[in-house]
Amino acid sequence: MLKSAEKTGTNEFTLALSISAEDFEKAINKAYNKEKGNIQIPGFRKGKAPRAIIEKRYGEGVFYDDALEIAFPAAYEAAVEEAGIEPVDNPFDFDIKEIGKNGVELVCKVTVKPEITIEGYKGLTATRIPTEVTDEEVEADLQKKLEQNARIVPVEGRAVENGDIAVIDFEGFVDGEAFDGGKAEEYELEIGSGSFIPGFEDQIIGHNVGEEFDVNVNFPEEYAENLAGKAATFKIKLHAIKAKELPVADDEFVKDISEFDTLDELKADIRKTLEEQKKTASDRSFDNEIFDKLADLVVGEIPEAMINRTVENMISEFKYNVESQGIPFEQYLGYLGMSVESIKETYKERAEKEVKIELALEKIAVLEGIEVTDEEVEAEFTSMSEKYGVDIETVKKAVMAETVKKELMARKATQVVTENATEEGAPKKKAAKKPAAKKTTKKKAAEEAPAEAPAEEAAAQE
Repeated sequence: MLKSAEKTGTNEFTLALSISAEDFEKAINKAYNKEKGNIQIPGFRKGKAPRAIIEKRYGEGVFYDDALEIAFPAAYEAAVEEAGIEPVDNPFDFDIKEIGKNGVELVCKVTVKPEITIEGYKGLTATRIPTEVTDEEVEADLQKKLEQNARIVPVEGRAVENGDIAVIDFEGFVDGEAFDGGKAEEYELEIGSGSFIPGFEDQIIGHNVGEEFDVNVNFPEEYAENLAGKAATFKIKLHAIKAKELPVADDEFVKDISEFDTLDELKADIRKTLEEQKKTASDRSFDNEIFDKLADLVVGEIPEAMINRTVENMISEFKYNVESQGIPFEQYLGYLGMSVESIKETYKERAEKEVKIELALEKIAVLEGIEVTDEEVEAEFTSMSEKYGVDIETVKKAVMAETVKKELMARKATQVVTENATEEGAPKKKAAKKPAAKKTTKKKAAEEAPAEAPAEEAAAQE
């Protein structure tokens, strides 16, 4: 039960709430039933001692802490709802005024969602990346297809050249000592791929099969901590040289690798694919710039708790993606020479921007009077059910309707922003004119008729 709710900071409320004697007694009983199996009292089998006997032996408050953990969430949720606030983090600074058979009286603080203001979210501008595809880009993509279908053939009678595959043994030394991970046998290294330390591959060029030689390099400063910035010597033995033998780019090659019959048809398909990729990249870049500017329009003090929560979500997603590839997260961070704390710092600016965009869209939804109907929420549940291949009731159990509603409102607010955004340098979209008063003559009606929009503006609106 809420006793009082007082704003004690920019985004902070202090709540005084109580838990009735009846509710606390129920919680004590739950705590007793949960813990009694772990309690041994002389004269009773383990787990069979009555609650009164346990309280007499260990004190009346033996179950109070556990009971408070049981009873508090429901009491807190009811108090928050009655106070009409929206917390963004767990409550803190607890002060228990009274706890016992008469119930609980306590005070706690809670960080709430901030009140922000935003202006100018219509008419934002961004640069549109060109989407034209050049002949050179088509040829470059065709070249990749040739290389993907190349034969690897042995090379004899010459030294290693850029683009060759050198089959080598190597072992690395720092200060005369071999280091972990610096040794391999018959490793196939593509020269010019940039897969090894800068300078390593260049020093393979010019050597012949059977030669043994040294490669001297410096590890980059951002490398693993035990090797960063250090000079290293690699002992190399060159076993073989291989080269890629590319197929001829003709109709026969096209028939072998695709559903097309001619080289011209394949090139046309490459161009179409590249155009689609560039269009997608251009749209994404345009939207990103628009929403960067939208975040900058937010005026208000953002609680650190909201930013930290978003950072934690980002790290959880990052960790999942890494470990789904079979790489332990801590090990991967070691490869990068980073720690969880350093990654948190790199994510912080991005997290703050995401929080501001979320708040901006919520505010825009209010300002624009955006509403989401029950039918729209139900349609979204149906869409999710079809997308993930599970029945709709399972989706509803996993995702709250209120969450779906907020997401749909954010989408509609996003549409308001993007539909009113223009390309940098393009004419700004004009607001629709209000209907004119009815005229009594054709001449007056003609005077009031709106002129046609310039071609450039029409193109921008499309």
